[in-house]
Amino acid sequence: MKIAILGTGGGARSHAAKLLELGHEVFVGTRDPQATLARTEPDQMGNPPYLDWLNDHPGATLLTFGEAAAAADMVINGISGDHAYQVLSGIGEQLTGKTLIDYAVPYVYNHDTAHKWRTPWGFMPLLHPVDTDSLGEQIQRALPGTRVVKAFVTQEQETVVDPKSIGGGDHTMFIAGDDPDAKAVAVQLLREYGWTDILDLGDLVCSRGLEMYAHFHAAVGMALGRRFGVKIV
Repeated sequence: MKIAILGTGGGARSHAAKLLELGHEVFVGTRDPQATLARTEPDQMGNPPYLDWLNDHPGATLLTFGEAAAAADMVINGISGDHAYQVLSGIGEQLTGKTLIDYAVPYVYNHDTAHKWRTPWGFMPLLHPVDTDSLGEQIQRALPGTRVVKAFVTQEQETVVDPKSIGGGDHTMFIAGDDPDAKAVAVQLLREYGWTDILDLGDLVCSRGLEMYAHFHAAVGMALGRRFGVKIV
């Protein structure tokens, strides 16, 4: 299958590498390919320059966001939640008729609020929207011709592509979406990744719960000091 990964961060790289390993044709989307390839310093998350990664994964094709989406049969959104809506809204034509798996969390960074939550890496970002809307729903409203599925949100992406790295794979992945066929595509990909326990939460409105879970996941991860999975019993 031809699959586009929008974004060049650590999570997007995990998906691209795994999809290449599985034999898929991979197109990676970025805002400016030449600028991405020209960077010589690690990104803000400490990932090495993208050119270094690309040299180790020559099967991936780096394109603009729109070009990558147009070339693919299915698209995975790995763009940071604070930029995803704007970017995806701008390439609606290239996404029309396709399944878009979205794992972005609508974080607001550098906020000036009272009672900030201090973490080892700085202050925890805010979630916006929250409660009455979700980023997944916003993306679907902006892209009525695209079939949006919210998935992968409740795990680090390194675990999404390698579930057996946690508890031998005996934990639960959640999905939500309004289109049954699109959810079936997402489930098929998760099976390829190695997931055996996949819980369909229902319509895309359940993205609200998936996105809000991010804070709890962070709290547990900080308490444990390592990656983990959750299992519905």
